[in-house]
Amino acid sequence: MTSAVAVRSAVQVRTIRLLMVVEVVSGLGVAMGISVGALLTRAMAGTALSGVAQSAAVVGGGVLAVPAATLMSRYGRRPGLALCYLVGAVGAVAVLASALLDSIPLLFVGFFLFGAGSTAKLQSRYAATDLAEPHRRGRQLSLVVWSTTFGAVIGPNLAAPLGSVLSPLGVPDLAGPFAFAAASFLISALLLTVFLRPDPLLTAQSLPLPDPRPAFDPSRDSTRDPDPDPDSTKTGQRSTSVTGQPVPGQLVAEQRVPGQQVPGQLVPGQLVAEQRVPGQPVSAQRINEQAGKAQVGGPVSLAGAPAVGVITETVVTETVVTTAVDSDGAAPDAPLVAERQTLGSAARAVLASPAARLGMASMALGHLVMVAVMAMTPVHIGETHSAPDTLRIVGFVLSMHVAGMYGLSPVVGWLTDRVGRVQVILGGVGLLVIACAVAATAGHDTALLTAALLMLGLGWSGTMVAGSTLFTASLPAGVKPRAQGLSDLVTGLAGASAGVLSGIVVELSGYAVLALLAGLATVPLVALALRPSTLAAVKVAD
Repeated sequence: MTSAVAVRSAVQVRTIRLLMVVEVVSGLGVAMGISVGALLTRAMAGTALSGVAQSAAVVGGGVLAVPAATLMSRYGRRPGLALCYLVGAVGAVAVLASALLDSIPLLFVGFFLFGAGSTAKLQSRYAATDLAEPHRRGRQLSLVVWSTTFGAVIGPNLAAPLGSVLSPLGVPDLAGPFAFAAASFLISALLLTVFLRPDPLLTAQSLPLPDPRPAFDPSRDSTRDPDPDPDSTKTGQRSTSVTGQPVPGQLVAEQRVPGQQVPGQLVPGQLVAEQRVPGQPVSAQRINEQAGKAQVGGPVSLAGAPAVGVITETVVTETVVTTAVDSDGAAPDAPLVAERQTLGSAARAVLASPAARLGMASMALGHLVMVAVMAMTPVHIGETHSAPDTLRIVGFVLSMHVAGMYGLSPVVGWLTDRVGRVQVILGGVGLLVIACAVAATAGHDTALLTAALLMLGLGWSGTMVAGSTLFTASLPAGVKPRAQGLSDLVTGLAGASAGVLSGIVVELSGYAVLALLAGLATVPLVALALRPSTLAAVKVAD
């Protein structure tokens, strides 16, 4: 087991280093697209639709997160992340072509595909936790997020000079940066394809962490019947972990901490039934995996082994791994067949966990507030400045915003691990509210807008890093990849709705009203974080 830990550690160090390099490269492309996207859309389609560009990118990223997560759950992180960057490059080229052809539909299709680049960046933070030790997940996730700072801060400032590079070829200044964004995504895909070996997710599945709990002592198990009666049927009692020498022909079930496994032939994530009548055989039965309810009746495949009895009682636990025992007491060659994980099963797992719900809500609502204000800030600045000045000012303001989003991520990750996930989430919410208040009262003061966007980025970092860490720690290993794709879908849809509505609100009521409404959107997150049931669940997850 020590050698397995050493292998995990070595692969993790290599993975983190590669992901950090890729984040720097891809950050250039994403930041350039963000800085000029709304301005290009306003020039082609008008102010009311200027927020739709950001929304199309966010929706595209969220929708593409689902097939990407499915691909990663089957084949590992490498193909899923590389594919997202390739799709993002296609989207960047489509945006460039839309400007040349003056095609608004192609513009929005391009932004939809361009969002896949952001999906790859978001999924990379989960790749950073695949092999991380539980007490270091927040810090290692935050390192990958932090590395985005370099490319994302430089990117907006490069938009203006790079935009003019292709102008002799007839490419509009606001469209030129997307050619360089496509190049950054292609380089990122190449780096991942060549160097992300071995794959961190596949390595984590093949080399699970050792169980840190002490060995079971039967003499201290107060839940066992001290004088079992072989002729009695003990129904209505909750069964406990099976330990010691198993009865031949019996299905062995053992309760486990989420993400941990039992040595032997295993099927992670399967909920099973346990026989409570001593000395009597038990038939292998499939149990409904969700909602804490067991359903007896459907047979489970034991690789050809026949059923051996009747179940008299069931027990359902949140995360269980199982193995079957042959008549000679040895584990069979083939384990129980696990139920295929789907997006629906991942959604049910999230809904069943208050801590996971809080993690997802933190990411989604934090992203909603950030996108609503950030997407319309370039348009707001452009109302009182010429096009060249707008690009220069927007580049600086968004650079500071991105620095807030990513620059202090290691500190946020450290606080998440040391102070607590809920505390960091609430601190992020507080910064978001302050940022919205400053933005609402800034008018066209560039210094105040810069301060507001900086705090907006810091608040987003708190809700995203702490929310992601809590979400990952609250789910069984078997559903994590698809659940993570689901979380990015929900986060994307929240940001997309903010982008669409932000343009309409600014058109009807102005930038100040938009900022105030964005601040009010944090109220449900605070209420959820302070619920006693949520706090209890988070304590267990920690």
